[in-house]
This record gives sequence, structure tokens and C-alpha cells, in this order.
Amino acid sequence: MSGAPRIKRKWRPPLALIVFLVVATVLALPLAGLFFFRIYENQLVRETEAELIAQGALLAAVYAREIETQGVSDASLGAVVPPDAETPKEPYQPISPSLDLASESIAPRRPDALPATAPADPAFVTIGRSLSPVIVKTQRVTLAGFRLLDPQGVVVAGREETGLSLAHVEEVADALKGRFRVALRLRISKHPPPPLYSMSRGTGLRLFVAAPAVVRGRVAGVVYVSRTPSNVFKHLFDERGKVAVASLAVAALAAAIGFVFHRAITQPMRALIARTEAIAKGDRDALQPLTRHGTAELAKLSQSFLDMADALSRRSDFIATFAAHVSHEMKSPLTSIQGAAELLRDDLDAPAMTQEKRRKFLGNILADAQQLTLVVNRLRDLARAERSPIGGAVALKEIASDLRAAFPALEIVLDADGEVILGMSAEDARIVLGHLADNAAQHGARRLLLRVERVAEAARIIVADDGAGISPQNRARIFDSFFTTRRESGGTGMGLPIARAMLRAHGGDIALLESEAGAAFALTLPRPVCARKETAEH
Repeated sequence: MSGAPRIKRKWRPPLALIVFLVVATVLALPLAGLFFFRIYENQLVRETEAELIAQGALLAAVYAREIETQGVSDASLGAVVPPDAETPKEPYQPISPSLDLASESIAPRRPDALPATAPADPAFVTIGRSLSPVIVKTQRVTLAGFRLLDPQGVVVAGREETGLSLAHVEEVADALKGRFRVALRLRISKHPPPPLYSMSRGTGLRLFVAAPAVVRGRVAGVVYVSRTPSNVFKHLFDERGKVAVASLAVAALAAAIGFVFHRAITQPMRALIARTEAIAKGDRDALQPLTRHGTAELAKLSQSFLDMADALSRRSDFIATFAAHVSHEMKSPLTSIQGAAELLRDDLDAPAMTQEKRRKFLGNILADAQQLTLVVNRLRDLARAERSPIGGAVALKEIASDLRAAFPALEIVLDADGEVILGMSAEDARIVLGHLADNAAQHGARRLLLRVERVAEAARIIVADDGAGISPQNRARIFDSFFTTRRESGGTGMGLPIARAMLRAHGGDIALLESEAGAAFALTLPRPVCARKETAEH
């Protein structure tokens, strides 16, 4: 007999590893969120770019108006604005932010201002001086740096670098040619940034916007604006106390999740595994509910396992007891057959036995052989009952007709609607009712009554006879295998156990009832689904 099918051996993650990975993932989520801050940081850079574009465009318009008001001659203006940079026919020409930290090339830090090759035009110096208070007040609010340049690139207004030239700076040079330019450069700060800043790319950068001021189609000057982008890590550093509390809360939550997993899943499963190993070694004390089940599914699994283990244990005990009964039941006939056969063999060598004794010994051999045949047939019926296929349907009147043919000495009375359908095959029904009829006949019954009591989901059949009945001291043992009160007349004590096993295999059962005369049994058997539907329709 082959053992139970073995699970294919391959690596499978233990539950503890899965729990660890889940908890580690929970812990890693906030850290992974820091990378998503890059997206937010890039958005902050673009917002800063948009602000500088707006401020530069506005101040360039103000600067151009002041130049126009002062009546600066065309000779003092700069280069002619190229056709591609002129204002188109449409009334609006928006300049959209376009910088991207992920793909944008970062220019080196802005070159230092150089001495101007020629002093600035006094008209532009006057205009710069008049706009300086506006620039300073705006810088205090926006935190941006402002420079006003003349058409030659000389700074005429700003808090620093007044009188120096920025014409050599790349974006300024483009603006002096009439093109609006934005540059992203490295930033060198005079003050060390907070520790958290080292994780941010944006903190080491500075945005520069060069907006040309155009008067009569020519460059009249440049507004040069710069600012460091806002950074998300600055907010994190400023709120480091709250960040620490949030981190501790996440760690505590992860620990709580791990504890719940361990207590609700891992611990009960390990206990269940330990129980299986103990039961496999024969420890009957392990057939006890777990101290802690954790979840409803594990509780159901544990109970199913205990039920299965208990059923296997009881079946093991049954097999051991059954084997002992079978060996006892077969030992006596075999011993008798062996003894009679030895006597007959010895009589062949020295004939001294009368013909009558030979007939007696041969009769004993035949009777014992018939007894063994009956036991074997009963064992076959019991095996069939244990593994009987569930299903089938048969009308009760058909079984009653078969019983009348098999037991002509019994009056079979069907006190009910014979059309009732039983939920088992005809052969199985004949075995069950045949054993009850045989017991009734062996105990002197002349009449067997079959009465059907219908219920919603099952048929309840009362089987009663008018025989000698069952004594009170034997009522508790009649369903024990090999228990019989008529062993001398060939009884095996297996009829009722076979009937009960057959009924239970089909989801039914049998019980002994109290009766004034004879024996009465109640058979409960589920009815077929088709029969239930027909009953419901009627």
C-alpha cells in the first residue's frame, strides 16, 4: 500500500519571511516617498521659473516704459531685435516654464562681473537710480535678485555689481541680442545648508532669467533676475520634530502589524504544525484545541484537522478491534475444520471410524465452512458500506417487493405511500433493509412493518417486527461489530453494523426505538434532490 501523496519539494517562502517582507515594505514606504519628493521638487523649480519669468517680463516692461519716457535716442539703444524674437500678430505670447531637474544640463556657477569697457550712458544710470527703490522693495518680498543692465550689459541698478559688466554671461549675451533666456546654474552659498539639504539636488542650484527690454524694435536694456528654488527638504528640516514623531509612529505601526501577524497567523500555525508532528508520533494527548487560533480561518482549519485526526484515531482503534474480532470469529471454525480434517486423514491410515462419525465430521466441516463464507460475505458487505458511493434513488415499494421475494416467511407490510423515493441505490437499500428483515426472521418474527414518516429534507422509515425483541441489557451493544446472541445458529453479529455504516455513508443513520413488542428501528435517509423538488412543486 503506497503512502499519502507527497508535496513536490521546492523552495517556498515561510510565513515568517512573508510577514517580514510585509513589515519591511510598510517601513520602506516613507523612504520610497522621499524619491517621489523629487517630482515635487521639480515642480517647485518650475514654479520658481514661472515666478521669475513673470517678474522679469513685468520689470522689463516698466524699464522699457521709463526709457521711452526719458526720450533716449536710437543711437543709445542696442541691437535690433531679430525677426524670430519680435512680438507676433497674436495679442498674447506666453513663456512657459520648461526646466527639468532630471534632464536639464546644469551650467557652472555664474561668472563674476567684470569691469566695464566704457561707462554706462548717464540716461540709463538715471533711470536705474529711479527704479532702484522699487527693485529693493520687491527683492525684500520675493527674495529674488534683480539687476538692470544697459544695452551694453553694464549694471545700472541692483544692490551689488553696479557699474560692472555682465555682458560676458551667456544668458545676458543672448538677451542683449533680443532673446528671452532662462538658465539653471550651480549655486555657491556663503552659508552651509542644513544636513537634510544634502539629499536635494535643487538646493545647490540657482535660476537666472534674462528678459530684454525692447524699445522701437531695438534692445534698450536687460532685466536680470535670479533666485534659489524652494525646496521640500527645507520644510522637512524645519519640521524635523514632527518628522521624527511621524517616523516613530510608522515604526510603531510596523511593529504592531508584525505582532498581529505573529500572534494571529504565525504562532497558531506553528502550534498546529507541532500538534501534527505529535499526533503523527502517536501522542493522543495532542488531540486538544489550540490555546490560540488567531483568525476564523485558522480556527476552522484547526478544528477540521482535529476532527480528521480524531476520526483517523477512532478508525485506527476500530480497525484494531475489528481485526481482533475477525481473527476470533474465524479462529474457531478454522480450528474445528483443521481438527476434523486431521481425524479424517488419520482414519485413512487405520480405518476405525464408523460411517456415521465420518458424516458427522464432514457435516461439521461444511457447517464451519458455511460460517466462514457467511463471515466473509458480511465483511464484503461492511467494506462496501464503508466505501459505498453516495447517490442513487429507489422507490420504497420496489425494495418491499424484493424483501417479500427474499423472505417469503415474513409478511412485509408497507404502511405508507410506496412511491416515496429513497436517496440511495437499490442494491444498497436491499442490503440495509435485508439485514433488518433477516434479524427479524431469526428472532421469530412473522410480520415486518415499514412505515414512512416524511420530513422536509429526509425520509424517516420505521422498521418494526413482532419477534422476540431485544433485552434491555443488550440494547446498548446491538451495533457493536460481531455482537450476537445466536452464534450457535450461525449469527455473525455484523448485520446491524453493516446497516448503520451503509446509512451513514449516505448521510443517514439508524437508531433503536422503544417498543412494547418485538424490535423497532428508525432509519433516517436524505431524499434525492429530484424528489425534494417534486414535493415542493406539489
